[in-house]
Amino acid sequence: MSKHPMTVQGAEALKKELNHLKFVLRPSIVEAISEARAHGDLKENAEYHAAREQQSFNEGRIQEIEAKLSNAQIVDISKIPNNGKVVFGATVTICNVATDAELTYQIVGEDEADIKFNKISYSSPIGRALIAKELGDVVVV
Repeated sequence: MSKHPMTVQGAEALKKELNHLKFVLRPSIVEAISEARAHGDLKENAEYHAAREQQSFNEGRIQEIEAKLSNAQIVDISKIPNNGKVVFGATVTICNVATDAELTYQIVGEDEADIKFNKISYSSPIGRALIAKELGDVVVV
């Protein structure tokens, strides 16, 4: 499987979520299952089935995060030299020539992308169009 770039901050956020899922949520779900089992018949025990469903979701998310972290190429963007070109981790201000509107984005990994925080994936159409461009280049997306 190929490695995918991820910023140090993105990796830290995933590790924090993973720790929460493993060491906070997992034990509370196990406790909820144990309590629900104590209620007797499991066939019609809604609490038991809900806790098992939550456990399944939690374990799936743990596996997903572990896979993402194992396939991540962690990039410390503070160590990337500024050569005037747009690279992974760069913060780029773009101007829509039709409307003169300016937008600023940071180019990050796929799992870090969040348009609310102006973070776009390097593999998104805009990210792919911007990579390797220089100041003043015209980009059509």
